[in-house]
Amino acid sequence: MDKKTQKERQKAFESLPPAILECLSPEEKQLFLTADQWPEELFQKLNEFIIKE
Repeated sequence: MDKKTQKERQKAFESLPPAILECLSPEEKQLFLTADQWPEELFQKLNEFIIKE
């Protein structure tokens, strides 16, 4: 993952509402920031914040 993508993900992560951040496990937080593909469970937790292309 390039630095631009890392910065964009970090910015997106920090902009999530506190209630959402609190419901994510440490593993899910790491996946959000670094994974090439998210597991379905993470998509479900973040579904209202994901824009489908």
